[in-house]
Amino acid sequence: MKLSVITDEVASDLESALQVVREFPIDRVELRTLWGTNVAHADRELLEGAKRLLQTYGLGVCSIASPVYKCDLFGTQERGRMHGATEQPLDEQIQLLQRCIEVAQFFEAPLIRVFAFWRAGELTPERVQAIVEHLGYAIPYAERAGVVLGLENEHACQVGTGAETATILSYFNTPALRVVWDPGNAFCLGEPANQGYDAVRNDVVHIHIKDGIRQPNGEVRWVVVGEGEIGYQDHLRHIAQSGYNGYLSLETHAKQEGSSQAEVSRLCLKALTEMIG
Repeated sequence: MKLSVITDEVASDLESALQVVREFPIDRVELRTLWGTNVAHADRELLEGAKRLLQTYGLGVCSIASPVYKCDLFGTQERGRMHGATEQPLDEQIQLLQRCIEVAQFFEAPLIRVFAFWRAGELTPERVQAIVEHLGYAIPYAERAGVVLGLENEHACQVGTGAETATILSYFNTPALRVVWDPGNAFCLGEPANQGYDAVRNDVVHIHIKDGIRQPNGEVRWVVVGEGEIGYQDHLRHIAQSGYNGYLSLETHAKQEGSSQAEVSRLCLKALTEMIG
Protein backbone atom coordinates (compact mmCIF):
# COMPACT_ATOMS: atom_id res chain seq x y z
CA MET A 1 0.00 0.00 0.00
CA LYS A 2 1.15 3.51 -0.80
CA LEU A 3 0.64 6.76 1.08
CA SER A 4 -1.01 9.84 -0.41
CA VAL A 5 -2.95 12.87 0.82
CA ILE A 6 -5.64 15.28 -0.36
CA THR A 7 -3.51 18.40 -0.55
CA ASP A 8 -6.06 20.94 0.67
CA GLU A 9 -6.47 18.97 3.89
CA VAL A 10 -2.86 19.92 4.66
CA ALA A 11 -3.05 23.56 3.52
CA SER A 12 -5.13 25.57 1.08
CA ASP A 13 -1.90 26.91 -0.43
CA LEU A 14 -0.63 24.15 -2.68
CA GLU A 15 3.07 24.79 -2.20
CA SER A 16 2.71 24.80 1.59
CA ALA A 17 0.93 21.45 1.33
CA LEU A 18 3.57 19.98 -0.95
CA GLN A 19 6.33 21.01 1.44
CA VAL A 20 4.70 18.84 4.10
CA VAL A 21 4.06 16.02 1.62
CA ARG A 22 7.77 15.78 0.75
CA GLU A 23 8.54 14.96 4.39
CA PHE A 24 6.89 11.57 3.85
CA PRO A 25 7.25 8.63 1.44
CA ILE A 26 4.64 9.98 -0.97
CA ASP A 27 4.99 9.98 -4.75
CA ARG A 28 1.49 11.10 -5.79
CA VAL A 29 -1.11 13.37 -4.26
CA GLU A 30 -4.86 13.79 -4.62
CA LEU A 31 -6.19 17.14 -5.84
CA ARG A 32 -9.51 18.67 -4.78
CA THR A 33 -8.94 22.43 -4.46
CA LEU A 34 -6.09 24.64 -5.66
CA TRP A 35 -5.64 27.78 -3.58
CA GLY A 36 -9.28 27.53 -2.51
CA THR A 37 -10.71 26.87 -5.98
CA ASN A 38 -12.13 23.45 -6.72
CA VAL A 39 -10.27 21.73 -9.56
CA ALA A 40 -13.54 21.48 -11.49
CA HIS A 41 -13.68 25.30 -11.62
CA ALA A 42 -9.96 26.02 -11.94
CA ASP A 43 -8.84 28.00 -14.98
CA ARG A 44 -5.83 27.21 -17.13
CA GLU A 45 -3.55 29.53 -15.17
CA LEU A 46 -4.32 27.78 -11.87
CA LEU A 47 -3.90 24.34 -13.39
CA GLU A 48 -0.59 25.22 -15.01
CA GLY A 49 0.67 26.77 -11.77
CA ALA A 50 -0.23 23.60 -9.90
CA LYS A 51 1.46 21.42 -12.49
CA ARG A 52 4.69 23.42 -12.29
CA LEU A 53 4.75 23.07 -8.51
CA LEU A 54 4.09 19.34 -8.68
CA GLN A 55 6.95 18.94 -11.13
CA THR A 56 9.22 21.02 -8.90
CA TYR A 57 8.47 18.76 -5.95
CA GLY A 58 8.69 15.59 -8.02
CA LEU A 59 5.08 14.56 -7.41
CA GLY A 60 2.36 13.08 -9.58
CA VAL A 61 -1.42 12.99 -9.13
CA CYS A 62 -3.18 9.74 -8.22
CA SER A 63 -6.75 11.06 -8.15
CA ILE A 64 -8.96 14.03 -8.96
CA ALA A 65 -11.40 14.46 -6.06
CA SER A 66 -14.25 15.86 -8.13
CA PRO A 67 -17.74 16.99 -6.99
CA VAL A 68 -19.50 15.07 -9.80
CA TYR A 69 -23.02 13.96 -8.77
CA LYS A 70 -22.86 15.90 -5.50
CA CYS A 71 -26.29 17.27 -6.32
CA ASP A 72 -29.94 16.66 -5.56
CA LEU A 73 -31.87 13.86 -7.22
CA PHE A 74 -34.34 12.81 -4.54
CA GLY A 75 -35.76 16.10 -3.24
CA THR A 76 -33.74 16.56 -0.08
CA GLN A 77 -32.84 19.91 1.44
CA GLU A 78 -29.80 18.43 3.22
CA ARG A 79 -26.37 19.14 1.78
CA GLY A 80 -22.83 18.01 2.50
CA ARG A 81 -19.59 19.92 2.01
CA MET A 82 -18.64 21.05 -1.50
CA HIS A 83 -14.98 21.93 -0.85
CA GLY A 84 -14.73 25.02 -2.99
CA ALA A 85 -17.11 23.80 -5.68
CA THR A 86 -20.46 25.27 -6.64
CA GLU A 87 -23.22 22.69 -6.77
CA GLN A 88 -24.31 22.16 -10.37
CA PRO A 89 -27.87 21.12 -11.32
CA LEU A 90 -28.50 17.57 -12.40
CA ASP A 91 -28.65 18.40 -16.11
CA GLU A 92 -25.13 19.90 -15.97
CA GLN A 93 -23.41 16.96 -14.28
CA ILE A 94 -22.17 15.35 -17.50
CA GLN A 95 -20.68 18.67 -18.57
CA LEU A 96 -19.02 18.85 -15.13
CA LEU A 97 -17.70 15.33 -15.59
CA GLN A 98 -16.25 16.24 -18.99
CA ARG A 99 -14.43 19.16 -17.39
CA CYS A 100 -13.06 16.88 -14.66
CA ILE A 101 -11.88 14.40 -17.30
CA GLU A 102 -9.97 17.24 -18.95
CA VAL A 103 -8.37 18.08 -15.59
CA ALA A 104 -7.50 14.43 -14.95
CA GLN A 105 -5.86 14.15 -18.37
CA PHE A 106 -3.96 17.40 -17.79
CA PHE A 107 -2.43 15.95 -14.61
CA GLU A 108 -2.20 12.40 -16.02
CA ALA A 109 -4.39 11.20 -13.15
CA PRO A 110 -5.98 7.78 -13.71
CA LEU A 111 -8.92 8.24 -11.32
CA ILE A 112 -11.82 10.66 -10.87
CA ARG A 113 -13.81 10.43 -7.64
CA VAL A 114 -17.61 10.71 -8.06
CA PHE A 115 -20.64 10.50 -5.78
CA ALA A 116 -24.27 9.35 -5.79
CA PHE A 117 -26.42 12.40 -4.96
CA TRP A 118 -27.42 13.93 -1.64
CA ARG A 119 -28.83 11.51 0.91
CA ALA A 120 -32.60 11.46 1.35
CA GLY A 121 -33.17 8.44 3.58
CA GLU A 122 -32.90 4.76 2.80
CA LEU A 123 -31.50 3.39 -0.43
CA THR A 124 -34.77 2.10 -1.87
CA PRO A 125 -34.97 0.00 -5.06
CA GLU A 126 -36.35 3.05 -6.88
CA ARG A 127 -33.36 5.13 -5.80
CA VAL A 128 -30.97 2.37 -6.79
CA GLN A 129 -32.41 2.36 -10.30
CA ALA A 130 -32.15 6.16 -10.58
CA ILE A 131 -28.52 6.17 -9.44
CA VAL A 132 -27.64 3.32 -11.79
CA GLU A 133 -29.26 5.21 -14.66
CA HIS A 134 -27.24 8.37 -14.08
CA LEU A 135 -23.94 6.57 -13.49
CA GLY A 136 -24.69 4.74 -16.72
CA TYR A 137 -24.75 8.07 -18.53
CA ALA A 138 -21.28 8.90 -17.15
CA ILE A 139 -19.46 5.65 -17.78
CA PRO A 140 -19.06 5.93 -21.60
CA TYR A 141 -17.26 9.26 -21.16
CA ALA A 142 -14.77 7.64 -18.78
CA GLU A 143 -14.33 4.63 -21.06
CA ARG A 144 -13.55 6.81 -24.06
CA ALA A 145 -11.11 8.93 -22.05
CA GLY A 146 -9.35 5.96 -20.50
CA VAL A 147 -9.98 7.07 -16.91
CA VAL A 148 -11.67 5.32 -13.99
CA LEU A 149 -14.64 6.72 -12.08
CA GLY A 150 -14.30 5.93 -8.39
CA LEU A 151 -17.67 5.93 -6.62
CA GLU A 152 -17.04 7.08 -3.05
CA ASN A 153 -19.23 5.99 -0.15
CA GLU A 154 -20.07 9.42 1.29
CA HIS A 155 -22.24 9.67 4.40
CA ALA A 156 -23.95 12.83 3.13
CA CYS A 157 -24.84 11.06 -0.11
CA GLN A 158 -27.34 8.35 -0.99
CA VAL A 159 -24.55 5.78 -1.25
CA GLY A 160 -22.74 6.07 2.06
CA THR A 161 -21.75 2.58 3.22
CA GLY A 162 -19.84 -0.28 1.73
CA ALA A 163 -23.04 -2.31 1.54
CA GLU A 164 -24.85 0.46 -0.35
CA THR A 165 -21.91 0.91 -2.70
CA ALA A 166 -21.82 -2.82 -3.42
CA THR A 167 -25.51 -2.70 -4.35
CA ILE A 168 -24.82 -0.07 -7.00
CA LEU A 169 -21.68 -1.75 -8.35
CA SER A 170 -23.57 -5.02 -8.80
CA TYR A 171 -25.40 -3.47 -11.75
CA PHE A 172 -22.20 -2.78 -13.69
CA ASN A 173 -19.48 -4.82 -15.31
CA THR A 174 -16.90 -2.30 -16.47
CA PRO A 175 -13.40 -1.38 -15.29
CA ALA A 176 -14.41 2.27 -15.78
CA LEU A 177 -16.49 2.27 -12.56
CA ARG A 178 -14.82 1.19 -9.35
CA VAL A 179 -14.88 2.17 -5.65
CA VAL A 180 -13.22 4.79 -3.48
CA TRP A 181 -13.53 3.25 -0.03
CA ASP A 182 -13.85 5.64 2.93
CA PRO A 183 -14.15 3.89 6.32
CA GLY A 184 -14.67 7.25 8.04
CA ASN A 185 -17.81 7.93 6.02
CA ALA A 186 -19.07 4.42 6.70
CA PHE A 187 -18.40 4.99 10.41
CA CYS A 188 -20.69 8.05 10.33
CA LEU A 189 -23.52 5.74 9.24
CA GLY A 190 -22.70 3.02 11.77
CA GLU A 191 -21.03 0.51 9.46
CA PRO A 192 -17.94 -1.31 10.87
CA ALA A 193 -14.85 -0.74 8.74
CA ASN A 194 -13.98 -4.35 7.93
CA GLN A 195 -17.60 -5.23 7.19
CA GLY A 196 -18.00 -2.32 4.80
CA TYR A 197 -14.69 -3.00 3.09
CA ASP A 198 -15.52 -6.66 2.55
CA ALA A 199 -18.68 -5.66 0.70
CA VAL A 200 -16.65 -3.80 -1.95
CA ARG A 201 -13.14 -5.24 -1.65
CA ASN A 202 -13.04 -6.62 -5.19
CA ASP A 203 -13.76 -3.18 -6.66
CA VAL A 204 -11.69 -0.88 -4.45
CA VAL A 205 -9.12 1.20 -6.36
CA HIS A 206 -8.48 4.00 -3.87
CA ILE A 207 -8.94 4.51 -0.13
CA HIS A 208 -9.54 7.66 1.92
CA ILE A 209 -8.31 7.74 5.50
CA LYS A 210 -9.76 9.78 8.37
CA ASP A 211 -10.54 8.78 11.94
CA GLY A 212 -13.32 9.79 14.29
CA ILE A 213 -15.02 9.47 17.65
CA ARG A 214 -18.79 9.33 18.02
CA GLN A 215 -19.96 11.87 20.56
CA PRO A 216 -22.96 11.50 22.92
CA ASN A 217 -25.17 13.48 20.53
CA GLY A 218 -24.37 11.00 17.74
CA GLU A 219 -22.20 13.35 15.72
CA VAL A 220 -18.67 12.36 14.76
CA ARG A 221 -15.65 14.37 15.86
CA TRP A 222 -12.63 13.87 13.62
CA VAL A 223 -9.34 13.06 15.33
CA VAL A 224 -5.76 12.11 14.48
CA VAL A 225 -5.63 8.78 12.65
CA GLY A 226 -5.23 5.97 15.15
CA GLU A 227 -6.81 7.91 18.02
CA GLY A 228 -10.42 7.29 16.99
CA GLU A 229 -12.90 4.43 17.01
CA ILE A 230 -12.51 3.11 13.46
CA GLY A 231 -9.71 0.77 14.51
CA TYR A 232 -7.18 1.50 11.80
CA GLN A 233 -4.49 -0.83 13.07
CA ASP A 234 -6.79 -3.78 12.49
CA HIS A 235 -8.50 -2.31 9.43
CA LEU A 236 -5.26 -1.62 7.56
CA ARG A 237 -4.09 -5.12 8.34
CA HIS A 238 -7.40 -6.42 6.98
CA ILE A 239 -6.99 -4.34 3.81
CA ALA A 240 -3.43 -5.56 3.30
CA GLN A 241 -4.53 -9.18 3.67
CA SER A 242 -7.09 -8.62 0.89
CA GLY A 243 -4.24 -7.90 -1.52
CA TYR A 244 -4.98 -4.20 -1.99
CA ASN A 245 -1.83 -2.35 -3.09
CA GLY A 246 -3.20 1.06 -4.08
CA TYR A 247 -3.12 4.43 -2.37
CA LEU A 248 -4.21 5.30 1.16
CA SER A 249 -5.07 8.97 0.76
CA LEU A 250 -5.23 10.98 3.98
CA GLU A 251 -8.30 13.20 4.30
CA THR A 252 -7.18 14.73 7.59
CA HIS A 253 -10.41 16.41 8.79
CA ALA A 254 -9.09 16.38 12.38
CA LYS A 255 -8.56 19.67 14.17
CA GLN A 256 -6.56 20.43 17.28
CA GLU A 257 -6.71 23.68 19.18
CA GLY A 258 -3.52 25.65 18.66
CA SER A 259 -2.37 23.46 15.76
CA SER A 260 -2.48 24.20 12.05
CA GLN A 261 -3.93 21.76 9.54
CA ALA A 262 -0.37 21.09 8.38
CA GLU A 263 0.67 20.12 11.91
CA VAL A 264 -2.33 17.84 12.40
CA SER A 265 -1.77 16.31 8.97
CA ARG A 266 1.84 15.57 9.91
CA LEU A 267 0.63 13.69 12.97
CA CYS A 268 -1.79 11.69 10.84
CA LEU A 269 0.79 10.94 8.14
CA LYS A 270 3.34 9.90 10.75
CA ALA A 271 0.81 7.52 12.33
CA LEU A 272 -0.16 6.08 8.94
CA THR A 273 3.47 5.62 7.93
CA GLU A 274 4.11 3.62 11.09
CA MET A 275 0.98 1.51 10.65
CA ILE A 276 1.74 0.44 7.09
CA GLY A 277 5.42 -0.11 7.83
